Amino acid sequence: MTTAVRETSLPLPLVRRGKVRDVYAVDADRLLLVTTDRISAFDVVMDEAIPYKGVVLTQLTAWWLGQLGERVAHHLISADTDEIIAAVPSLASYRDVIAGRAMLCVAADVVPIECVIRGYITGSAWKEYRAQGTLAGEPLAAGLRESDRLTPPIFSPATKAETGHDENITIDQVIASVGPETATDLERLARTVYEFGRAMAEPRGIIVADTKFEFGWRNGVLLLIDEVLTPDSSRFWPADVYEPGHGQPSFDKQPLRDWLDQERRAGRWNGDAPPPTLPDDVIMTTSLRYRDAFLRLTGQPLDLARLGLAGADN
Repeated sequence: MTTAVRETSLPLPLVRRGKVRDVYAVDADRLLLVTTDRISAFDVVMDEAIPYKGVVLTQLTAWWLGQLGERVAHHLISADTDEIIAAVPSLASYRDVIAGRAMLCVAADVVPIECVIRGYITGSAWKEYRAQGTLAGEPLAAGLRESDRLTPPIFSPATKAETGHDENITIDQVIASVGPETATDLERLARTVYEFGRAMAEPRGIIVADTKFEFGWRNGVLLLIDEVLTPDSSRFWPADVYEPGHGQPSFDKQPLRDWLDQERRAGRWNGDAPPPTLPDDVIMTTSLRYRDAFLRLTGQPLDLARLGLAGADN
């Protein structure tokens, strides 16, 4: 089986190690974001990693930022391994570790709001609506079905929980946290990126059901940061089998979720850490699902050889 990168150790100060990304300080103005192949489901990080998942997330983010052009300011300096090593020579002997999965970025002060845009009602939004008839604390029309399209899309912010799930909050709570002007800018920018992404994805047979963005301040400018329109930050549905009234298949970690659900129902896993050992077929099916999303969105397969990944198995 192809070797996956579960954790990195680079000759730079480690700022934090998240569920997926290892973030390093290059200097006072720049960060190196390394997207590993770690994967979590139901808020539990698996012991095994998913080959090329981190490469997909990194390269897809770089592709989207290139497509966006000057529509939204962002933090990316480069996702090209050669350019990153030229800028940070101490990484030269770590090329195999960072190849295809590292982004050199401008450091920014993170706004503590997850900017979620929901174009369809699903997930936690469907649970809130079914229980209370609301989304983000605001009433919605009666009679919506699971996976129905929302017109217009709804800005549904959340705060990042230290543990467990993100917590949905109201617009008033966003205003109280960051002020009315910043709250307005966050919604405007999030809608801009979502609408652009949706318009790009639909002709390619992918529905962007919902997605989340993060922003940060740099020299008085709000920058789009972290990942953008990836299978980890978004729900991508195949348009050809879309049918409202129930949940939809998706281009992400769904094979993993399905297998874990089976393990829970069979009484072999209680839903908490430690997770069960993942079988090889689940690992590879999940890896291929991520790569398929990249292919469908960009129109090109993930070119592992071009990215300098030794032993690439396109």
